[in-house]
Amino acid sequence: MKIPVHSFMLACALLSIAPSIVADEKTDALSSEVAAKGWLIYSARSDNGTWDLFLSRPDGSAARNLTNTADYEEAAPRFSPDAAQILYRRLTKGETINHDQWGFSGQLLIAKPDGTDARTVGEEGEYPWASWMPGGKQVVCLEKKGIKIVELATGTVTKQMPRNGIYQQLFVSPDGKWFCGTGNVKGAAWNVVRMYAETGEVNPVHEFQSCTPDWFPDSQRLIYSSRPEQKNNGGYGCTQLWINVGDGSMPEFIYGDESFHIYGGKVSPDGNYVLFTKCPKDGGGSEQNGAPMYVMRLADVPSIGGDSPELRALHPNTKDGPILELAMGWEPDWTSTELGIEK
Repeated sequence: MKIPVHSFMLACALLSIAPSIVADEKTDALSSEVAAKGWLIYSARSDNGTWDLFLSRPDGSAARNLTNTADYEEAAPRFSPDAAQILYRRLTKGETINHDQWGFSGQLLIAKPDGTDARTVGEEGEYPWASWMPGGKQVVCLEKKGIKIVELATGTVTKQMPRNGIYQQLFVSPDGKWFCGTGNVKGAAWNVVRMYAETGEVNPVHEFQSCTPDWFPDSQRLIYSSRPEQKNNGGYGCTQLWINVGDGSMPEFIYGDESFHIYGGKVSPDGNYVLFTKCPKDGGGSEQNGAPMYVMRLADVPSIGGDSPELRALHPNTKDGPILELAMGWEPDWTSTELGIEK
């Protein structure tokens, strides 16, 4: 039986578009899953040309500009543990947000989660790398002289301790028992480390070209970016997203793409999803306009984007589940709390 040429061509065309239809359906399903799971807050370029703070649902809907200030650059927002407040850095208009040094820049501000009632805390450069302690009444800061915990209402320093090699990106575990950061370990720089908050004892979590750690809700695991030795990209490689337990004994690759650098890793409050950014240039895009943000299921890891032949050879058993593309942004955060903000 001879099949008409036009029928054969139609069948081939349908087969070629079928994978994209399935991919779209899977992405739509993921979007529906996360739509009502709280709120994202992030910094991004606005229509006024400066960096502002934005809020959206985890599927990208209900997005709004919280600050919309043409006279400042605002960046790196974080929800307090109860999401009743946010903190962020405010920089001079036109100042470049350095992806490594942003925590030392500008002033610390505290506001309501809708951006109202903003107040400055300290002067330019004070409260560097401030992040919330449990309870939302204190922040921990990383200064060149050491780590200190500060009572926001009074400015009283309640604890000081050596930084023991940590030099960037200090964050507190949800249970308040641990700090994480980027630091020097055994004479090597660019390691993700964990510090016991009570004693200051430090252990490496992931050594060699690793940074930007953050905590899982269970306070036991961390998510971070790492750039292991690779042949692609002229031998420079591309930054990947990894998970590990606090003692560093169980490193797990979760996402990478040989055409992009993966940063901004944030685990959803229920521990089931991960938020991140994909930037063609190393650093996450803060010096320019940020990078597209994405959401994926942790049940779908490990996953690899694009052709990525070297990465696929190293990790042949990937799930490659759907990833949901959101807006351009930088340093996103995620809360499950309903903020009482109308759509």
